Amino acid sequence: MSTQSIDLKVKEIKQTFRQMMDGATARSMREKGLDYRLNWGATIPRLRQMADEIISEVRGEDKEVPTSHLSFLTSLSIALWKENIRECKILATMLMPADEVLPEVIDIWMEQTPTLEIAEQAAFNLYQHLPYAADKAFEWLASADDLPQICGYHVFSRLFMRGQEPNERGINEFLDQAIAAVQSPNAAVRKAAMQSVIRFSQLGLVYERLAKSAIRRTGLDFL
Repeated sequence: MSTQSIDLKVKEIKQTFRQMMDGATARSMREKGLDYRLNWGATIPRLRQMADEIISEVRGEDKEVPTSHLSFLTSLSIALWKENIRECKILATMLMPADEVLPEVIDIWMEQTPTLEIAEQAAFNLYQHLPYAADKAFEWLASADDLPQICGYHVFSRLFMRGQEPNERGINEFLDQAIAAVQSPNAAVRKAAMQSVIRFSQLGLVYERLAKSAIRRTGLDFL
């Protein structure tokens, strides 16, 4: 697909957002500090429906998406992410093929993540599905910034929910970072970290005991 076709598709998508406009939702987001250059207030289910329609359109009748079509979705996602528009960034995380996106692109997206909402959507829609999801999540847990940490804990929550067990080194690293995070001054970091520890504890009895022991050292209650 040519650069021109990508540009035309982005333009078409942006025009569609006008039909989804929800002024009350957009205003509520602004009042909560979610500041975007442009925010149409489109709901997440509507954006998911739109992403599914685009993927179906690209896929056509094929059950498996050809490599050329995956490349189109990758290029389209990157182009959408560059737009400082809430809906474009969320849609980008829904369309990006997890098996194709390079770690370097994910690093750039993380650096450019503008709000907690985008961080959470990216973790749920894309980051948890990356073939190198756990490696990235560990990098983010060690970040000095709040949004990468939140993404990391959300990713681990999803991996644990799918039954993915860390090795011994991973267990120690995860719990060491989580102990610090559940005492963070940032409420969103605390919440994401605690939720991740809870999901960790649900992997089995040994994990539950490790989680409870770690949280007790902070003086907090284990939910």
